[in-house]
Amino acid sequence: MKRFFALFIGTFFATTLVALPAASGAVATPATTIQISPADAGEIANGYQHLTTDFYKKVDPQTVLATVRSELLAAMRTAGVPHATLPDLKSSDAGGTNVRGIDREVEVAAAQSRSKFTVHQLSYIALDAMMRSVDDRYTVFLTPKEFAALNQDLDGGDFGGTGIVIQIDDQTKYILVENVVPDGPADKAGVQQDDLITAIDGKSTKGLTVQEASSKLRGKEGTSVSLTLLRDGTATPSPITIVRAKIHQLSVYEKMLPEKIGYVALTVFGRDTGAELNSALTRLQQQGARAIVLDLRDNGGGYLEAAVAVSSKFISSGPIVSVESRASNITTLEADDTAIDPLPLVVLVNGYTASASEITSGAIQDSGVGTIMGTKTFGKGVVQTIYPMPDGSAVKITTARYLTPRNRDINHLGISPDVIVVENKRPQYGIPAKDGQLERAIQYLNEKLAKLNQENGV
Repeated sequence: MKRFFALFIGTFFATTLVALPAASGAVATPATTIQISPADAGEIANGYQHLTTDFYKKVDPQTVLATVRSELLAAMRTAGVPHATLPDLKSSDAGGTNVRGIDREVEVAAAQSRSKFTVHQLSYIALDAMMRSVDDRYTVFLTPKEFAALNQDLDGGDFGGTGIVIQIDDQTKYILVENVVPDGPADKAGVQQDDLITAIDGKSTKGLTVQEASSKLRGKEGTSVSLTLLRDGTATPSPITIVRAKIHQLSVYEKMLPEKIGYVALTVFGRDTGAELNSALTRLQQQGARAIVLDLRDNGGGYLEAAVAVSSKFISSGPIVSVESRASNITTLEADDTAIDPLPLVVLVNGYTASASEITSGAIQDSGVGTIMGTKTFGKGVVQTIYPMPDGSAVKITTARYLTPRNRDINHLGISPDVIVVENKRPQYGIPAKDGQLERAIQYLNEKLAKLNQENGV
């Protein structure tokens, strides 16, 4: 696997092991006949080094060793090794001694529970325990499956489909086209936003769930699906045939709201989010957008670089965020000179707006280029670095905290909106009639546009 170091500021993944009290006192243990593999030993050494060197606060090696011992004992006893015993570990300043102690602990555990765990599984438990020892919810060990899932969440997956984002139309109970992926199969076939799909392959969609309809729209690349559409209350002359193709899951969705207000929703701050946002804003500008709503509600974050790229679309110059590492070294990241022409801007946020979303919200608020609206954000002001392991696992370690352009530390505090608007019951984001916060944002922007027109004598 290609190694990389990704600055990550999104939500956290954590595995869970049952923790039981460890036996107290030093206990003699039998000699082992099992040895840890060089690969597992290497990953333990890497994990230990990154934790003790890169974690944004000073790490106590003795706490790390004690937690490893405790977690290994807990796992063994839970798995049915009731009299499991492991030697006490004492930290040392001598190079490599602490890591060799962890390796030895894994070997002893493997010898005592031959039929319960492999050495590799116990190495994972040790790595997980090391990350837990610093009592930081964002510093975690990721198994290969968890790391792959994290990457897919951030960078999107590929699937065979039509390129339509759908939901249920409340009035008719048919399937509503909420968005069409640009240049996707449906877009090329002429499907438009707000079309109603009344039938898929001749079968009515009335009463289908979104999941049921989605399963009918997706399929093997190169296969065809027929859609019967209702557009502006009138049925299209004949069903539209779409040939499914590979669709890459987007992180940015846009549409034009009434009175030329552009709406852009970000689901995550992934590797392609900056480029996707640039394309979305370009399309909205070409359609004559007079103002923008940037929806960051329920966006748990992602990559630091993506937060800078997104913020730079609205902030023409100056600082976006400052990152302070363990040694109090501060790096300030500036706007990258890719901003669109200024337009009235509202950023929608809520209690699940976190991390990279808060960097963007804080930068926009501090720079004064937009209005933050909604409810207080989550309050995650720390940055993680991901260190992949050769076998596909990884450790994610909090390596710094960040500050907004005005040097605000929002960790555990969140960002307070400029305009507080509480979410309505059962909202449907992106549909003004079902989304009270969006409706208020539109009203706010229309008032601002009217005022600007008056000031300019228009």
